[in-house]
This record gives sequence, C-alpha cells and structure tokens, in this order.
Amino acid sequence: MASVDADPDLFKAIGDATRRTILDELIDKDGQTLFEICGRLTMKHGLASSRQAISQHLAVLELAGLVHTRRHGRYKFHHIDTAPLRSIVERWPIDREEPDP
Repeated sequence: MASVDADPDLFKAIGDATRRTILDELIDKDGQTLFEICGRLTMKHGLASSRQAISQHLAVLELAGLVHTRRHGRYKFHHIDTAPLRSIVERWPIDREEPDP
C-alpha cells in the first residue's frame, strides 16, 4: 500500500480551535467576507479576535487548501473546500471493520 500522508499545513490548520470554528461557520454559511466571519465569531462564539488575527487564521486555512477566496469588486469572499481532508480519511479510514476479540 502506498504511503498516504496529509500535508503538514493541513494538520496545523485544523489544530487550532479558532480555525476549526471558522471552518464551522463557513460550513454553516459559505462565501463570507472577513467582516461577516468576524461578526459571526463574536456574536455566536464570543471570540473577540481582531480582524487582523482572523485574517491570519484565514491565511493558514487558505495555505492548507481548506479555504479559497474570490474577489468581487472590493469584497473578498471566503469559501470552504473540504477536499484536503480526504487525505486524513484515506490514512485513517472511518469505516474499517472492528477486529475480532
């Protein structure tokens, strides 16, 4: 079997609770601006991080391939992409049979 190894940037990206919360918010409502993400993090989760801090978290997520952006006019929209998580599932399959005792 070939060795399947997820990108270390992926593990770094999902290793932080704030970044996981950002991903949760993008699952809930994809295509948000930085302003929207900051507002949702504050209102729903009580996270009062600065816009710069959230922007840095988004950059880490983008580097890992979990977030893609598109510009429309002066707005930048953030979209989730869960495809990179496939490497984790391939490495540690979810639906494996339980071993016999």
